[in-house]
Amino acid sequence: MTITDTRTIVHDLMRSGQQRLCAAFEEIDQHAQFVAESWERPGGGGGTARVMTEGAVFERAGVNVSAVYGAEVPPSIWQHRPSTRGQPYFATGISMVLHPRNPYVPAFHANFRYFEAGDDWWFGGGMDLTPSYGFAEDARHFHVTLRDYCARHPIADYREMKVTCDNYFFLKHRNEMRGIGGIFFDDLHPAGDDGFERAFAFVSDGITTILDAYLPIVRRRMHTPYGERERMWQLYRRGRYVEFNLIYDRGTLFGLQTGGNIEAILMSLPPLARWQFKYQPEPGSPEAAMAEFLKPRDWAEE
Repeated sequence: MTITDTRTIVHDLMRSGQQRLCAAFEEIDQHAQFVAESWERPGGGGGTARVMTEGAVFERAGVNVSAVYGAEVPPSIWQHRPSTRGQPYFATGISMVLHPRNPYVPAFHANFRYFEAGDDWWFGGGMDLTPSYGFAEDARHFHVTLRDYCARHPIADYREMKVTCDNYFFLKHRNEMRGIGGIFFDDLHPAGDDGFERAFAFVSDGITTILDAYLPIVRRRMHTPYGERERMWQLYRRGRYVEFNLIYDRGTLFGLQTGGNIEAILMSLPPLARWQFKYQPEPGSPEAAMAEFLKPRDWAEE
């Protein structure tokens, strides 16, 4: 398989995934639709951002696909993989963030990506869940679905990818996880002549698994009554999401360092968030109970 073939087949997967996912999110929302905007990157490549705003279920949802290339990999790549420094690169991927309206519906993030730098190539990605209110039933469903997804592919180790996710989506300055984790992987380059095909199959199945992992939770919580207290707590927890994306998120850094479309990059931020000085939830409250969900747990085994 030639370089052109691999780039085309992965980019086509990302674009078809965008279509399927947006259709599914529109179907469950029943109120708003995604608006698409394509963009071109002066240094090479471009993409299409699809964004839903002011929906009945999703206050904001974005599903982006991009394919960019350049003469030299940006620092966010070579600092993680020193051997790629100074190499030409190609990158394509799909990324999505969904910020629900109802505080009892968790926010969701996923991305799958493919990189080439010089003669090297690898896949990365994953998905994670960020609830404002913790429900063990939801956490178990999410992690069991991801465990079963990984079990279908010998190249994937759920436990290893879960630990990687727990460590990555961690706010060091807060000493807490962003949410209840999920799976996260990078540097996926299986050995053997069929290494690319096996990695591609894993990523393709991952895009399909998004709907199985997330939508049953959305349907379970989307009609739960809530009031001003729950809304204010949701906005407070969204502040943590903003902090992570602007301080630690590699995808945000890569997009900014490669001159990507700013609106598409910052689409991941919630439409509203709040911060409160030295806020502590009331002891014994549902808000205080959320602290136990922001620690690594073996949800798939509970």
